[in-house]
Amino acid sequence: MVRLGKSATASHASSGWQGNILVISNTGMRLSKLCHPLGSQFDPNDVLCNCSAGPFSGGCCSRNRTMPNGALTGLKVLDFTHYVAGPYCTKLLADYGADLIKVEAPSGDGARQIGPFPDDVPHLEKSGLFLHLNTNKRGVVINLKRDEAADLVCSLASWADVVVENFRPGVATRLGVGYEQLSAINPRLIYTSISNFGQTGPYRDYKGSEIVFYGMGGEMHSTGLADREPLKLGGNVGLYQAGAVAAVATMGAILAGSFAPDGADAPGQHIDVSILETQLGSVDRRQSALLAHQYTGELSHRPASGGSGGYPNAVYPTADGYLQINGSRMYWPRTVAMLGNPPELNTERWRDPASQGDPDMQIEFESAHFLPWLLERTNAEAWQAAQTHHVLSGPINTMADLDVDPSFNARDVFAKADHPAAGPLRYPGRPFIMNQSPWQLRHTAPLLGQHTQEVLIELGYSKSHISALAKAGTILTNAPCRGE
Repeated sequence: MVRLGKSATASHASSGWQGNILVISNTGMRLSKLCHPLGSQFDPNDVLCNCSAGPFSGGCCSRNRTMPNGALTGLKVLDFTHYVAGPYCTKLLADYGADLIKVEAPSGDGARQIGPFPDDVPHLEKSGLFLHLNTNKRGVVINLKRDEAADLVCSLASWADVVVENFRPGVATRLGVGYEQLSAINPRLIYTSISNFGQTGPYRDYKGSEIVFYGMGGEMHSTGLADREPLKLGGNVGLYQAGAVAAVATMGAILAGSFAPDGADAPGQHIDVSILETQLGSVDRRQSALLAHQYTGELSHRPASGGSGGYPNAVYPTADGYLQINGSRMYWPRTVAMLGNPPELNTERWRDPASQGDPDMQIEFESAHFLPWLLERTNAEAWQAAQTHHVLSGPINTMADLDVDPSFNARDVFAKADHPAAGPLRYPGRPFIMNQSPWQLRHTAPLLGQHTQEVLIELGYSKSHISALAKAGTILTNAPCRGE
């Protein structure tokens, strides 16, 4: 376990580091009976790859380049995740410096099948979703259903500080990578499980999806118009939130371990993250609706219009897009000033607070004053005017807008990288800035099996052993820079 503020030391006197190879002796340890003797077959001249990769080539040696340390440099993470929630959790850890090994099945992470793709042509190595969620990870392919995989799993579990998985409850155990199995090999493991409804409870084995969690979490009931069916927010908001929560929980367990007494092994933990429960824990209007139900017995309702009462408070068209603006009630004098203080709006009729609840006056204001003003201005012009007068507002951005946003560019939110299959792309960058241990795009998402050989060499497997495992179908290798 990497301890915060303490040097990482081997937990057994017979164990130690030789370069980047963790060597465990074959005597006096139950581990030696369970798994491949790490280092016993290692030959420094048996390395398969001696490439010289470019700064962001995604090449197999890219992780060895000299770069500033990230906040999590030294943390070793074993990643059995797929699709969105799990990979986003491990992406956060990897992007801030953790050495992360992603284990895929021979068919690859299912996210590889999800677009967008260049020219809309599906390709295992070019999924925009996969490329985004798997930066800074090393990728290995192991067929966990084969008996020979147990030895590999044992070696990897011995190496790791953290394991993250998002299989359905029970699947990890059937594959030999469950918490009880891996913690028996390495009692210090922080083991994070992400699942639809948690590892226990009546919904444990139920299937779920983003819209299911959003609906069951209570938020959907209050989203949309009163005379229509409930709506869901776009995208995978709940899945990304669950991934972020899982990353925070994992770091919390690591922090707890850092307080272990000197000389004592940091304790391991099993973290159970339910995607549905991360929705329940959201700090949003559903929480206030829940309290309202507890206080009064009333259920929340979808509003009759897009706003929450008063006007202007909605999304409105401009000359070249849409602008969300809230200039109602307490902001009404600012809204009138923004419109140039037209005399007809500076009367008691409009200043009367009761007018904010009059639908006929809302129609009159929007049709005679507000919409004409907006449609004469671009999004940028209308937004600037609103901000100048301290009116709450913001443009409804498209992806093209985000790409040229001056704030994002000034703060280097996007990072450029050249993927060996997908080519040069801009990636969404760090979610927050740390001035002493920065976020870095050290390498792009791995090709399928790209680092299998590299990782197994580090774990002490010989070239001949690796070749035998590949021929048996236990592993898949893809070393594009090995010079063969």
